[in-house]
This record gives sequence, C-alpha cells and structure tokens, in this order.
Amino acid sequence: MTKNMKQVTIYTDGACIGNPGPGGYGTVLLYNGTRKELSGGYRKTTNNRMEIMAVLAGLRSLTESCRVTLYSDSRYVVDAMSKGWAESWRDKGWKKGDKTPAMNPDLWEEMLDLSECHQVEYRWVKGHAGDPENERCDELAVAAAKGVDLARDEVYEEGRKR
Repeated sequence: MTKNMKQVTIYTDGACIGNPGPGGYGTVLLYNGTRKELSGGYRKTTNNRMEIMAVLAGLRSLTESCRVTLYSDSRYVVDAMSKGWAESWRDKGWKKGDKTPAMNPDLWEEMLDLSECHQVEYRWVKGHAGDPENERCDELAVAAAKGVDLARDEVYEEGRKR
C-alpha cells in the first residue's frame, strides 16, 4: 500500500434494545473536512453484531484503499482485530482457543477481508464519556434500533453460521 493513500477517520457504535432485541449501528466517517453519517437497524440481533456492523458499514463505504483510524467503544471489536483474535478464529475454523465456536463468523470474515483492502488501525475509545463523535454514533445507533420496518438480520434470526 502506498504512502499516498487517503487518511480516513471512522467512528462506530452499535446498540441493542434488549440483547438480543432490536438493534442498530451508527458510523461517522471523516475525510478532508467532509463528514458522512451512516446508520441502519435490525429487528432482532445482538449488541456485538451491531458493533461489528458499524465497522463494516464504514469500511464498505470506502471506494478505494485508505489508511483508516477506526474508533470503537467495543473492546470485542478492537481487541479481536488489533490482537489478531479474529484471524486466529478464522484459521481454526471459527473456533476459539478453548475449542468453543467463535460467534459472528459471517461478520468477522467480511471485516477481515475489508481490513486487507485498507490499512486499518483500531483504537478503543471509552463509550459515554463525552467524545463527540462516539456520542453521535451512539445517537445514530439507538435511533436506528428504535426505527420502524427494521431489516432482518437473517444470519442471526435463522441461527446460521453464528
């Protein structure tokens, strides 16, 4: 990857009303003075799935390889990616070190693939601690979870590959 890649900052958050329950994600992308907000909701899902979906929404929206600084208040997301856990789970057939199934392999697989297209640095930010972009992502995620005509998280609802 070249030094001339665009530098993008992404903030993400997921929310669930009940866990499982209706869920949503919020994503804010910042690039060169431009701001883009993304959100979506699902009728039945989990908080962890929404945390991952927020990241996926941001990475999917990039149209070329970028250097990305990605902020999440989810240790699950940040540690799984920055400490290599997700890659290890994939290498072990979506099993964790204790041989139990890794949850959400469908989403981790896509995140790993998208992360190979970009230079992503995952950073943890404390949630609900006044970071304006994290707070905005939370607002977007909660509003999406409370929306009407929510999408179906088919993998979760059908119990496939989780």
